[in-house]
Order: sequence, then structure tokens, then C-alpha cells
Amino acid sequence: MSSKAEAMSLSQVAFLARLAAIIGGPNVVTEADDLAPYLREPRDLFHGRALCLARPGSTDEVSALVALCADTNTKIVPQGGNTGLVGGQIPSEKGDEIILSLARMKRMREIDRSSNTMTVEAGMTLLEAQAAAENAGRYFPLSLASEGSCTIGGNLATNAGGTAVIAYGNARELCMGVEVVLADGRVLSALSKLKKDNTGYDLKNLFIGSEGTLGIITAAVLKLYPQPRAVQTAFVGLSNPQQAVRLLDLAHALVGDDVKTFELIPRIGLDFVLRHGENVRDPMPSRHNSYVLLELASQSDGLADRLLGLLETAVEQGIIEDAAIAASLDQRLAYWRLRETLPDVQAREGGSIKHDVSVPISDVPAFLKEVEAAVTQEIPGARLVAFGHLGDGNIHCNVSQPVGADKAAFLALWDQVNAIVHRIVIAHQGSISAEHGIGRLKRALLPQVKDPVALALMHQLKTTLDPQGLLNPGKLL
Repeated sequence: MSSKAEAMSLSQVAFLARLAAIIGGPNVVTEADDLAPYLREPRDLFHGRALCLARPGSTDEVSALVALCADTNTKIVPQGGNTGLVGGQIPSEKGDEIILSLARMKRMREIDRSSNTMTVEAGMTLLEAQAAAENAGRYFPLSLASEGSCTIGGNLATNAGGTAVIAYGNARELCMGVEVVLADGRVLSALSKLKKDNTGYDLKNLFIGSEGTLGIITAAVLKLYPQPRAVQTAFVGLSNPQQAVRLLDLAHALVGDDVKTFELIPRIGLDFVLRHGENVRDPMPSRHNSYVLLELASQSDGLADRLLGLLETAVEQGIIEDAAIAASLDQRLAYWRLRETLPDVQAREGGSIKHDVSVPISDVPAFLKEVEAAVTQEIPGARLVAFGHLGDGNIHCNVSQPVGADKAAFLALWDQVNAIVHRIVIAHQGSISAEHGIGRLKRALLPQVKDPVALALMHQLKTTLDPQGLLNPGKLL
């Protein structure tokens, strides 16, 4: 018997043997070096241990695997691309849970151009799904910075957002049906392509956003759209976030549904990118307090004229100070690089206490002003770096340490800063988690902000669908 097996109980050894019989020995990973990448998440806040990593290759194998876990009372932690930022995909430190990866399940089951849908398995990456839609002459609009590694199953389990929510909604709005393995191994087949179906409860939405605590999504029917015929991108300089909200209102009035992206970037964030990013430059000759990355997309002609008209009107009304319109694909990508690099370069400025929150769009300017005043009063010199999806009210309201401060001492204030920011979020009737989820990071906060009746119903649903508490334990609830 190997040293690894000697460290396990006889019941665990027997379990692994039964698991190998279901999914194949090579798909049961137990070696420490092979497991290591699955046991910590991108921000390095949570580290776990696991009995093994299981990689089934079909829904039938997932069903049999889950039934085995139910029979042996073995807990399961589903993990997609391990890109989540709240620790929802990381096992506990006990070492008795298995990590379930659907990375082998990435088949395109069907593309139906007439219904504008595609049916994909949950292990397909978001980038692969986008490419498959494009190859079929269609467009799948979900877009995230991690799209090269995050998976469709993870996107749905966390109800992912991203940069196109303003136009297309989040993952829930882009999903028409799901296939789910329940906690006892039964398979719920609800892969509907129907726009109209009034035959009872819309069960798919129980599982979308449930963070793998109610069932394991193995496949989904996703909405597709026509490929845009034209895309226009501008980088806009403004005096403050209030003017950015005015620009958004004007854009809705003048170009309507053509608005596909509306991202707020503060000057301090742009400075971080220019100091630490690669292949970046300031898109404007003068400095501005705030910026908006604005992108329009349309099926009709004349989009360039509509963008120019919008910006000219904004200048006339005193809303914007300057704007640069991308004249080429390279320039468009350069503007996007400024936005996409921002989350990563914050680490180069020391500790960063992060918040993924949302408030009503009209409240964003006041919210940011109140947060900055409260945080800097508590921590003199702390730097608010608030950026993100202004078009849907989702702001990544991050706080960077004072220049020259001790990183560890600053990060020790995480809960204190959270309390300040979340208090102001709730005062504005917002949410403490806009798109990242609850996971392990915010689980203790949920009872403080969730309606008690809603929270009680969530617990009842969990008990009904997962009475043994085997699916992603210790997450969300």
C-alpha cells in the first residue's frame, strides 16, 4: 500500500476505488502536486485540502458519482475554471471533500440557428462558447476578463455578470434551460429552447446563482444573438462620476439599445495602469478626474455618426470634457486593455481591500463620495479605486493601502473596511455582492443584509434539495 493510501482510512480507500470504477482511474487525482492548483483561488485568500479531484466525462458519470457520494456521505465541491473571487470553489481544510471538475465535459451538443440557441456542456470555457457561436454566425454576449479559463457551468452557478450586462443581462438572462444532477444522483433534464412554457415553476433559476449548493449544472441552453455589423468604441474624459451618469442617461436617450458597454474608470486607476501595465498609454493629452469606456454595437448602418452625435451633444451640454474615438481595431483593443489591466495592477500598489457591490445607478456618485470620506477618515491616506460596470450599477469599490503603509497591517483592517463600505451600500438599498457571489468570503455577512424571510426560504430549499448537506458545504449559507 502506498504512503498516500496509508494516510487514508479504509473507507476512503474503498470510496476511491468505487469512484475509479465509475470515471476511470486516471480521472481520480490524488497526488499532492497535481491537486495543488485546485486548492487555492486567484486572490490567495482561501486554501483547502481534498480527498481527490474527480473528472467525470459525461452526465451519466456525474450522476453515478453523486449517487456514490450520497451513499457514502461524501461532500462535493464543484469547481469550474477556478476563477471565482469569493472562495466558493475551494474545499475546506478538513481534506474529506472531493473536488468535482467538469473540464472533460465540453461538448457542443447543438446549435439551433432558427431558435438562436446553443446547447453546451458545463465544462466548455466561455471563450470556447463565444468562438462556437461566432463560427455559426451568431454572437454569445457574456464577456468576462477570465473568459479564457472560466467555464459555462461556473458562469451559471455564480450568475456571472461582466461588461455587457447593460445590453444583454447577466448569465441568468442568457440561459433558457439547464441539465442538473441533483444531490441524490437524479438528473433534472430541463434543456428547453422554448420562449413560452407555462407548465409550472421555472426550475432552472433555482440552480443559476446557487453556487453549486443545490445541484450540479452539467449542460445548458444559451441564448444567441446576430453578430453586430458595426462596433464603435470611445474613451471619454469627465470631471466626476455624476457627469458619467448624465452621459449614460444621454446615451440611452440618443442611441438606445446600441449601448453595449459603459465602464467607469477613475483617474487613480488609470494612473495605476500607466505605472505598472504593459503596452499602455494615456489615450488623452490632458488629465481628467473620471473616464468612461463607452462601446456601441449595432445591426444597422450609421453607428459612427450616432456615436459622434452623442459625443458632440454631450460636449454642448457640458457633460464631457474630451473624448477619443477608436479609429482601428488596435486602438479599440488598447482602450480595452486599460480597463482589463486595472484589477491586476492594483497589487503592484500594495494591499487592496476589494468590494463587489451594486447600488442604483443614480446613487453611484453619492455612494462613492460617502465611501471615500468614511474610509479616509478611518484610514488617512487610503486610496479609493472604484471602477466597473456603471451601466448596471455594479462598482468594484476597492480600497488601496496608503502609500508606504505596511501591507499586512492594512489588510488586517479588511473586516473593518468591509463594514464601512457595506453600511453605505445598504443605506443606498444596494447589494454587497453584485456579480462575484457569496462563497466563503461573504457567507457570514449574508444574514446581516438579506431579508430574513428570503434567507429562511433559501435554507428550506437547501434542506429539501440537499438534505445530507453534501453539495458545496460551507458556501453561501
